[in-house]
Amino acid sequence: MPESDQPHDEVRVHETTPLIEPGHTFASVTDKISSLVLKRRTPLGWFIGFGISFMLFQLFMLAVTNLVFTGVGIFGTNQPVGWAMPIINFVWWIGIGHAGTLISAILLLLRQEWRTSINRFAEAMTLFAVACAGMYPVFHLGRPWLAYWLFPYPNTMGIWPQFRSPLMWDVFAVSTYATVSALFWFIGLIPDFATLRDRAKSRGWQILYGLLAMGWRGSARHWARYEMAYLLLAGLATPLVLSVHTIVSFDFAVAQLPGWHATIFPPYFVAGAIYAGFAMVLTLTIPLRKFYGLEDFITDRHLRNMAKVMLATGLIVAYGYMMEAFFGWYSANKYERFMIWNRMTGPYWQFYWALILCNIVTPQLLWIRRIRHSTLALFIISLVVGVGMWLERFVIVVTSLHRDFLPSSWGMYWPTVWDWSMFIGTIGLFLTLLFLFIRFLPIISIFEMRTILPQAEVEEEAA
Repeated sequence: MPESDQPHDEVRVHETTPLIEPGHTFASVTDKISSLVLKRRTPLGWFIGFGISFMLFQLFMLAVTNLVFTGVGIFGTNQPVGWAMPIINFVWWIGIGHAGTLISAILLLLRQEWRTSINRFAEAMTLFAVACAGMYPVFHLGRPWLAYWLFPYPNTMGIWPQFRSPLMWDVFAVSTYATVSALFWFIGLIPDFATLRDRAKSRGWQILYGLLAMGWRGSARHWARYEMAYLLLAGLATPLVLSVHTIVSFDFAVAQLPGWHATIFPPYFVAGAIYAGFAMVLTLTIPLRKFYGLEDFITDRHLRNMAKVMLATGLIVAYGYMMEAFFGWYSANKYERFMIWNRMTGPYWQFYWALILCNIVTPQLLWIRRIRHSTLALFIISLVVGVGMWLERFVIVVTSLHRDFLPSSWGMYWPTVWDWSMFIGTIGLFLTLLFLFIRFLPIISIFEMRTILPQAEVEEEAA
């Protein structure tokens, strides 16, 4: 059956915005995307953004240096708040990385072709977010040079990790997630490395991209093996989207502490991770497409689809908040009831109602068609959601710990300047890696954009 006669093409004809703006050819797509790396002179805005990001990264290096020489006492962690900013930021960064894997793996398996323009960028964002998240447990050990003790390697001391601890589960979940995501990202880049190798003018870049292309020549055998490996890794990455943040939620759910001991945490955390991840993708994609003039590749349809996913996952998160309050009332447990009441009216009540405003109230504007079609509105809402998801982690960790079962052990927690320095510094690390990625690698998959060109032409003819 010809492609234009297939049922799914009839649906595409009625789309108001195609996957790629009409008028492009194979050559124009390849030239425009590769020119961002090879031909285009580095814009002044890139140097300004990279300079600011690198300065923030130096703040991280300063905080880590002080941490290594002084100890974890520089953090505001105390009793009873034994977990604080490190775990808050760890969970926040891991959550941000989830959208990249969902866009790349799950939407690939579901044959959602609108992922094509944003998957490369989202995959890179995943790797950088996981790198930032991994900094916290390593340096929070107090002796980061002994971090390898977390792995079960044969040793003469007979010391083995405590496999019943959910913190140990985190080590394996996050390291597996980072490994599979890196492989998935690199294999997707191989055909594009070959394109950059063939188009590079400098001998040095030709050698570098040639090494990364691993001998790719675009033969039928290469494509067959590539597609098999890509689908296998997508299949491996798909359960990781669900398992990684589920295991992270077990850090809290297996405890007997009110506010943590909840069976709803695994799906609630996974939905929150996808929610925060898509918010970050929108936050970064909107200025990027404007600055580099990529509106014909990253169309309004991509932004609207991401907004709809964000709205759907935001409703799941809102359901989780309501169930937490309902459990506190319905359980008839005075400790659970006090936990909810303390969140709403206690010393940290501003944080709780701020997260309700950011994560539940503000995203409801996405029901309005005019808001969904406004790039500026989407950018502002995605920023608000990102802040709200950080506040959610703060409320879960701090308000559950600072007032536990015994009033005699109650206490307050406030982050120190070093807590904030390390957090802001990881944002600088994330943005620094992102700017380097934008400059030296194609931010949009060249070969995947070329595969949807015939479909765009069919849509144009049918319209």
